[in-house]
Amino acid sequence: MSLKTSNLPFKERVEKQVHNEIMRRAVVKAQETIGANRQKMVDELGHWEEWHDAAKQIRNHVLANLDAYLYQLSEKVEQNGGHVFFAETAEEATNYIRQIALAKNAKKIVKSKSMVTEEIGMNAVLEAEGINVVETDLGEYLLQIADDKPSHIVVPAIHKDRHQIRKDLQEKLGYQGTETPEEMTAFIRQVIRKDFLEADIGISGCNFAVAETGSCCLVTNEGNLRLATTVPKTHIAVMGMERITPTFQEVDVLITMLCRSAVGAKLTGYNTWLTGPRVEGETDGPEEFHLVIVDNGRSKILESEFKEVLRCIRCGACLNTCPAYRQIGGHGYGSIYPGPIGAVISPLLGGYEEFKELPYACSLCTACNSVCPVKIPLAQLILRHREHIAQSGMTPLAERLSIKGFNFANTHPAVWDSSVKIGAKLAGKFIKNGKAPIQAGALAEWTKARDLPQPEGESFRSWFANREKN
Repeated sequence: MSLKTSNLPFKERVEKQVHNEIMRRAVVKAQETIGANRQKMVDELGHWEEWHDAAKQIRNHVLANLDAYLYQLSEKVEQNGGHVFFAETAEEATNYIRQIALAKNAKKIVKSKSMVTEEIGMNAVLEAEGINVVETDLGEYLLQIADDKPSHIVVPAIHKDRHQIRKDLQEKLGYQGTETPEEMTAFIRQVIRKDFLEADIGISGCNFAVAETGSCCLVTNEGNLRLATTVPKTHIAVMGMERITPTFQEVDVLITMLCRSAVGAKLTGYNTWLTGPRVEGETDGPEEFHLVIVDNGRSKILESEFKEVLRCIRCGACLNTCPAYRQIGGHGYGSIYPGPIGAVISPLLGGYEEFKELPYACSLCTACNSVCPVKIPLAQLILRHREHIAQSGMTPLAERLSIKGFNFANTHPAVWDSSVKIGAKLAGKFIKNGKAPIQAGALAEWTKARDLPQPEGESFRSWFANREKN
């Protein structure tokens, strides 16, 4: 998998998802449940705005001193007996991981949930070499066996219900049990346990890397990550270059914000701290540890006016409050990063050619701004994307001509007054049953889901002027 998850045009994706009732019910329920739980945790913690400010300051400090902290981190990891590889591109990252797997003659790899490995398309590269890559996060595993794509940063299988999941398990794994979540989970646990024991390599992401100690902080709810990073002889951690903190003290603040914002909990089930490979006297852990630090366009973002988006800690809170995401789900965005954060970061990492529509999948209601734990002004960055797209001429010709015509009329009072009067009369004659006579282009898109009011054939200004005379 890579950043792009669908080859369908944007409007086709949206149309398909708008009619996906299962997904929409699941997203509504998740947004309401997680939103309510998050608010409880916010109220319980207290001084939320101060925590907000502290998290923002930590992330800004790291970004301002990223080169120094990356150097310190790499030095500490190597002192701890690990290996560090800086990958400028996705290809460099996947090639390094592939070389390790081939050198180890790996036949099976287990991995925990990781957005950056999906961003760089790691699984496909390894599978092309005949290596079996097994997702061990429950949601990711369900999607893998169904050849499906994640639709949420934190809850990847949010778009599926238990009936679909049972059907997938029956068809792919011969499951014959009921559709109760507990029984299906127990079945998957039994199946996947063998994969943990047979795996040659374990791969994980990295929520935060601690520069002071060379440690990787990993936050999960299932415990699968501990098996994936402990049982195999080789552990490879893959992280975006910005996911770093100076010390454990800053991690404490960020995890406090992450867990409450992501799932409305004080802490997740498992908070794991890994510092290098197993040393003499230790009874478990990998014999070899590699940290792959991925740039893949982040350096360019850091130099740009969009650098604030690199504060993101991948909590998914913006998805959990977004009205657009509620309607079209993650698959409507066609990126592994959906929702408001996806509308900002996908065009930056993947280019406008692939993702120029995403900034328009937003009502600019600013709800995402208010829930972001690190105060990223997502709505403003989305608007900035729209400005770039318009200025570069990527918007449709008809739209550009329409805007030019509107601007001309709006800056010439006589033209505007005449247009309003004529338009009101024409609208009164031609709009029938809530529909305009011309059903083409943007007008058709705007009116197909709504009925227009029946005009009376007179503009407000004319009506008001006549009223004043009388």
